[in-house]
Amino acid sequence: MSIGQKKLFNDMGVRRKKKPNSLFMEEQKLKDVLGKNIKFFRSQKQLSQADLADKAGISITFLSNIERGNNFPLARTLCSLAKALEVEVFELFRGDLVPSNSKEIMSQLSNDITQKIHLAVTDVFKHYLG
Repeated sequence: MSIGQKKLFNDMGVRRKKKPNSLFMEEQKLKDVLGKNIKFFRSQKQLSQADLADKAGISITFLSNIERGNNFPLARTLCSLAKALEVEVFELFRGDLVPSNSKEIMSQLSNDITQKIHLAVTDVFKHYLG
């Protein structure tokens, strides 16, 4: 056993887990941003995973893995996803698109829904009582 191999084992002969290096962490961060942005744009377009996967020519499972940050697609798949989402490829990697605070997202959605309901009710009253 070489010195390098010995470093991977503890005194009891159990293999040690390697700590992730900074390159791995950066790669995972990139995967996470990509996945969140694809999910964000898909939601904005009101597409299901099945719809987007079909438009991009990939499987639902692969899309799900991309959105969860488990897989990183090839360049041609990135182009297909961007085209299906009607965005530029670089937008899939922007770190500032998706608010990190879920309460902020829920608050925005709640406000949007409340405004739309208010407008709809107002229109109904105007139409029938106006």
